[in-house]
Amino acid sequence: MPLPKIPDGPVRLENLTVPGCLMGLADKMTTIDLTLSGETIGAGAADTVLDMKGAMVLPALVDMHTHLDKSHIWPRTPNPDGTFDGAIEAVRGDTAARWAAEDVRTRMDFSLRCAWANGTRAIRTHLDSHPPQDAISWPVFAEVRDEWAGRIDLQAACLVSCDHATTPEFLRTADIVASLRGVLGMVTYPNDELPMQLQAFFTAAEARGLDVDFHVDETLDPASNTLRSIAQTVIDRGFERPVTVGHLCSLSTMPEDEALATLDLVARAGLNVVSLPMCNLYLQDRHAARTPRNRGITLVHEMAARGISISFASDNNRDPFYAYGDMDMIEVWREATRIGHLDHSDIDWPLSFVTNPAVACGFAPPSLDPGAPADLVICNARSWSEFLSRPQADRIVIRKGRAINRTLPDYSELDPLMRTA
Repeated sequence: MPLPKIPDGPVRLENLTVPGCLMGLADKMTTIDLTLSGETIGAGAADTVLDMKGAMVLPALVDMHTHLDKSHIWPRTPNPDGTFDGAIEAVRGDTAARWAAEDVRTRMDFSLRCAWANGTRAIRTHLDSHPPQDAISWPVFAEVRDEWAGRIDLQAACLVSCDHATTPEFLRTADIVASLRGVLGMVTYPNDELPMQLQAFFTAAEARGLDVDFHVDETLDPASNTLRSIAQTVIDRGFERPVTVGHLCSLSTMPEDEALATLDLVARAGLNVVSLPMCNLYLQDRHAARTPRNRGITLVHEMAARGISISFASDNNRDPFYAYGDMDMIEVWREATRIGHLDHSDIDWPLSFVTNPAVACGFAPPSLDPGAPADLVICNARSWSEFLSRPQADRIVIRKGRAINRTLPDYSELDPLMRTA
C-alpha cells in the first residue's frame, strides 16, 4: 500500500513501526504515534490524523565517513583496473589537473543534494589535504558548510599520508583545520617511522584541541596492523578527545589471536570504529580474471562483543575508489546487513546507522521524543525483511516537520565538468 502524503502540520501520525533500540526498549520492533507540530515532534493530539499502517519511522540519518571532494569524478577519471592502487593513481592525476575551487564546490553540492533527498541530516567528509590542495578545498568546504547550515550539518577531516605528519607543511594544514573547526585526519600504513609519526600527529591534535579520524589498514595484508599502534598510542598518551578509525580490512586476514588481541586494545582505548563495507567490497582482493575470495569487511561482530562503538558509512561516491553510490544511508544499511551478516543477531545494529555515528562525531543525538527536531525518514516497510528487501525509493523524508521534495539532481548537471583528459 502506498505511503500517504504527509500534509503540513500539525498532524498526528499513528501506527508507526520503530526499532525498539532507538526508543531505549529491548523489543526488536515497537509501535508509536508521533505528532508533527511545527519544526519539532509535539505531544498529544492534532486535528489531522493519519493511520500510517505500520510504516517504519527512523530519525534522519548520519553518514560519518564520506569523500565529498572526490565525488562524481568517475565519468572523467575512472579506475583503470578497479584496484586500490589504480584508484590512488587516478585520483592523484585528477586532483592535480582538475580540483580548482569551483570544480570541488559543484561536485560537493551535487552530492549533498543527493544526501538531502535520501534523508541524511549530518555528514563528516574527508578532504584530501596535501598542499596546495588544503588551501583550495578547506575554504570551499567552509563556504558549502555555511550554505547548507540548517539542512545538513557538515564536518570535515583532513586526509594526508602518515609520512606527512612530521613535516612543517602538516602543521600548517593542521592550523587550517583548526581555524575552520575541523577534524585532524591521517592515513596510516606500516613503516619504520610510524611511532614518531603518530606522536607528531597526536601532539598537533592536542595543541589545537582537535578530534581525530584515521584511515587504517585498508588492505588485506595480514602484516598490516597500524590499528594496534594507534590504540596503544592513545592509551599511552591518555589522549582524551574522540578518536575514530575506519576500514580496518586487514583484521579479516591476520591470525585470529592477533586480531582479537588488537580488538581488546581498541576497546581499552575507547576508539570509535566506522566500517565502509561497500567500498571495501569493491576494492579488496580484486585481480584480473579471478573471483575475489576475501571481501574486506572488518570484524564488526567481534567488536560488538567487546562493546566497541561501531558505525557504518557510505565512503566514496562515483569516484575511482567506488564507481557507484548515491549518498544513501539506507542503501548502506541494506548492503552492510547482507555483507556483514547483521541479521539473525541479538546486537542492536540499527544504532550503528543512527545513534553511534552521531555520538562519535558529536552531532546532535537522534530522538523521537517530544521536543526533538521533526527530522524523520518514513519507509513503506513494517518489518526488517520488508525494509531491507527494497531500496525504499518511495520513502518520505521529513525535515523541520515538512515532507521535502525528494527529486534527485540529474547527472547531466555535471556534464560541463566531465570532459576527459
